[in-house]
Amino acid sequence: MIKPKAFMFDVFGTIVDWREGVATVAKRFFNQKNIKQNPYAFADSWRAKYQPAMQRIRSGNRGFVALDTLHRENLNLVLAELDLSDEFNEQEKQSLNRAWEQLPPWTDCVAGLTAIKQNAIIAPCSNGSIALMTRLARFGNLPWDCILGAEIAQTYKPNPDAYLKSVAALGLSPHEIVMVAAHNDDLVAASNCGLKTAFIPRQKEHGEDQTIDLEPTGDWDYIIKTINELSTL
Repeated sequence: MIKPKAFMFDVFGTIVDWREGVATVAKRFFNQKNIKQNPYAFADSWRAKYQPAMQRIRSGNRGFVALDTLHRENLNLVLAELDLSDEFNEQEKQSLNRAWEQLPPWTDCVAGLTAIKQNAIIAPCSNGSIALMTRLARFGNLPWDCILGAEIAQTYKPNPDAYLKSVAALGLSPHEIVMVAAHNDDLVAASNCGLKTAFIPRQKEHGEDQTIDLEPTGDWDYIIKTINELSTL
């Protein structure tokens, strides 16, 4: 097999624990305001609106906007559903929306990415915006070489352009790049675009009762338990 020249990574769930990060920020706000709301359930409700919001763009029913905008719109919806809209002023809502810039990396990620970077390019191929990915990298010390993904492509995964335009931005061919993700559907789309694939299970991404992506469901090129395993390819 050809030695990979670059690795592109899904981020939310694969590299960072979005559920813990969002819940941590939300809990801080709820405690300040004495709001009796489960912060993990709040994070789950917010995340549940993620795919439907992006699908309106993927389907052509809405022009491209950055994920930061979709997150804020979805936050407004969740707060309204929970009858909490009036509990937060505009500045507080903006601050709460930045929870997505404060997500902790899984414990194997920083060292693993640093090791891979010694021999290959590493970059996110995420639905997050360049601004979001940059601030998240600074928060979690993620040593990316560059930021790729949705904003480069002006569309969201799993649209093929999200992968192919990211590949083109590196001046490489799809078969020279490994797409790394904890989500089987992400790897299906990447593989269909000609990329090599690596699956890493994150069995608590959705909490203790997770039922999806517990194991690989495709014939992926690599199945790993830690990011560092990719550094020896």
